[in-house]
Amino acid sequence: MNQKILQMQPSASVTLMGKAKEMQKTNPAIISLAGGEPDFDTPAPITMAAMKSLLEGNTHYVVGPGILELREAIQKKMWEENGVVCDVNHILLTPGGKNAIYLAVNAVLNPEDEVIVLDPAWVSYEPIIQAAGGKCVKVKLDYKNQYRITKEKLEAAYTSKTKMLIINYPNNPTGRILHKDEADILEDFLLAHPDIYLLSDEIYEKIIYDDHKNISMASRESIRDRVITVNGFSKSVAMTGWRMGYMVSNKEVFQAAYKLYQHSLSCMSGFLQKGAVEAFGCLREMEEMRQIYQQRRDMFTGMLNRIKGVRCDLPEGAFYAWVYFDVKNMNSMEVCEYLLENAGVVGMPGNAYGEENICCMRFSFATATEDLRRAAENIKVAIEKIQ
Repeated sequence: MNQKILQMQPSASVTLMGKAKEMQKTNPAIISLAGGEPDFDTPAPITMAAMKSLLEGNTHYVVGPGILELREAIQKKMWEENGVVCDVNHILLTPGGKNAIYLAVNAVLNPEDEVIVLDPAWVSYEPIIQAAGGKCVKVKLDYKNQYRITKEKLEAAYTSKTKMLIINYPNNPTGRILHKDEADILEDFLLAHPDIYLLSDEIYEKIIYDDHKNISMASRESIRDRVITVNGFSKSVAMTGWRMGYMVSNKEVFQAAYKLYQHSLSCMSGFLQKGAVEAFGCLREMEEMRQIYQQRRDMFTGMLNRIKGVRCDLPEGAFYAWVYFDVKNMNSMEVCEYLLENAGVVGMPGNAYGEENICCMRFSFATATEDLRRAAENIKVAIEKIQ
């Protein structure tokens, strides 16, 4: 057996989502807030376009990195919305953003190369780095400092083996966005270390609140060629099961990633790509979803903040509440298990994302408003029992 694979930790989110589904079979009252999946249907124009293409017989191999129509739509979107100039021939369609990250990391790394990851971090970055033979170097950002990026922490993590830095904004799990002063720090860091690539995971870019704006690091001309942008359709247009993501990079990274793609995936489904083209015309549907997420955010976090010993800052983006629990003698996994048993609520423990210093949990509010209300009420009763 491959020892690199055997030594990986399983995905905590996938594990808990599966556990929640099994529990709901016998106890429908269980509320699962563990997964990052929109509860909306995919907008009808996208589905209809895919069905039409399927019925027209578009069921054969698609030779190349993705249909030109879709790559041109992505190129146009990257310029108009993100301020990113990119070559249509360096855009690669992938089965979800997760695979785009996998291909990018494997394209850049050699054995023992190091990748800086900002903790708290999405659960799959480290296993993907390990699978590529690299070493994950975690930079622990500080809850008390609102998880802000600092030059000192980046420089302390850098070595001659550092080849990549991964960022994720809007952030899973914290809900933070990238602020301009932090973007400036990242740009200066890359300019000081010209041998590093920056992988920017922007999968939640459409889900931002309170008039905040997303910053795409590839829009910074001084470092544009060293930024690999990963995005997709799963979160913004409720297309999780479609597995449609993409990677935008320079020529060298694209060529290496595409070579691995050819030998592992061959291609993406043609009729699904036809559907994805329509996503760029669904701005109204995306905005309606975003507004509902914001309403849920305000309601759910407001209810949680009224519980003694519980605190949740308003997420600036994504659809996760990152919740601090002031509970003596219990870590995040223990609180997670306690809430499952006593509140019937499934969340994600903060230590799954690398937050070991304080007790935090991640709850998704991409679910029915009434379920969120009931979850907050159940959490209140359960926490008050142990105060």
